[in-house]
Amino acid sequence: MLPQRLKKAITDNPKKLGNLIDLVNLPSTLRDFLGQSQISRLGCFIRVWSYIKTNNLQDPKNKNVVNCDEKLKGILLGKKRVELAELPSLIKLHFPKEPK
Repeated sequence: MLPQRLKKAITDNPKKLGNLIDLVNLPSTLRDFLGQSQISRLGCFIRVWSYIKTNNLQDPKNKNVVNCDEKLKGILLGKKRVELAELPSLIKLHFPKEPK
């Protein structure tokens, strides 16, 4: 079941969904982190989130903050701490812009 916000976003702008789910050739930093050469932006976000959860990288006092280990710093511009709200935009930087 899709959340209402996601349903509305898909209905209002189907191209936006395509940008999230289209497979993209990854730059070397993401390729090394994920261990694969192609992935969608959404798939990448899910894998990064899974890595954060598996390695207990969320700040125990504030779950909205991620304490980056060295591997995660490599794909998040070297930041030591990242707000969860920043994650999608930091991941998006690795994906080339679509021509209009």
